[in-house]
Amino acid sequence: MSEKGKLDYSSAGVSLERADLATEKIKSLAAATFTDNVVGKFGGFGGAFSPDLSRYRTPVLVSSCDGVGTKLKIAFMTGVHSSIGSDLVNHCINDIAVCGADPLFFLDYIGMGRLDPDVVEQIVKGLATSCLKAGVALVGGETAEMPGFYADGEYDLAGFIVGVVSKEGVLDGTPIADGDVVIGFQSVGLHTNGYSLARKVFFEKARWTVDRHVDEFGRTLGEELLVPHHCYLDEIRRLREFNVRGVAHITGGGIPGNLNRIIPDGLCARVEVGRQSIPRVFDLIQRLGDIKSEEMYRVFNMGIGLVAVLSESDSGRFLAANGASTKAFPIGRIIPGSTPVDMMYLT
Repeated sequence: MSEKGKLDYSSAGVSLERADLATEKIKSLAAATFTDNVVGKFGGFGGAFSPDLSRYRTPVLVSSCDGVGTKLKIAFMTGVHSSIGSDLVNHCINDIAVCGADPLFFLDYIGMGRLDPDVVEQIVKGLATSCLKAGVALVGGETAEMPGFYADGEYDLAGFIVGVVSKEGVLDGTPIADGDVVIGFQSVGLHTNGYSLARKVFFEKARWTVDRHVDEFGRTLGEELLVPHHCYLDEIRRLREFNVRGVAHITGGGIPGNLNRIIPDGLCARVEVGRQSIPRVFDLIQRLGDIKSEEMYRVFNMGIGLVAVLSESDSGRFLAANGASTKAFPIGRIIPGSTPVDMMYLT
């Protein structure tokens, strides 16, 4: 209270001084991502962007919003917040890139019970790092202090992205045909999905801690679980050079819950899994949790973070030119059928 018996904003748990400090800490980080298309400076009421659409015959804007789920809990437990922003940006980029879009700009939302400017700075460093790498402008966002809404030391994080593609270049799976080849691209681990089950296995059933060194990983459990979501923008751009017919980002729901989004009616993607390189974290989750393979593939990406469908000739040319560099490999075929995805579990 500013005076005895009188209330002010700080007595309600909101500090305008902390908000100002957080803004100052992130201003230069965001400004460093600005492209020539950004209009104005960081910190306005809205982010203004003037896109160059000259190379898009009939431009279509593609947008998406997402979060990183309960992977945030690992950041809270470890006190490491520098990579969680990269998770968010990379996930959002993938979601519009599989539609054929080139990402343009990004916005974020951070909500905290008690604003911690240093934590905000760590998060935004991760956002800015991935935005810079992909050529995406971080044009703005919202940092909200909400006492009594979030637990102490915890926060929520969401991202919003906009990209552009020519109407004739939209990837939605429509051209997919009988005989096409299904190609998988390696993941680097859990990415941002399946953490509720992973946490239950590691922290409740096995009773491990985040600082436990795990020989299978060669690092601590926390370090393994915080490996950032891979950005597939470069891989997708290469696929577009080979007449790719459809691309799916493998997130929550695994291959069967995401590849089905692009398979036309009357066709089926018969996918063979089990021979791919499976990150050790999945083997450990399955063994410690005594989880069936079908459930593992329904929840996690299981080492395949992206799936593409190409004609047989185009897939051959793509794999010959890019297979090794993109860590891509054939995992199935398109056949006639009424079930969009038919998973065959090989041992």
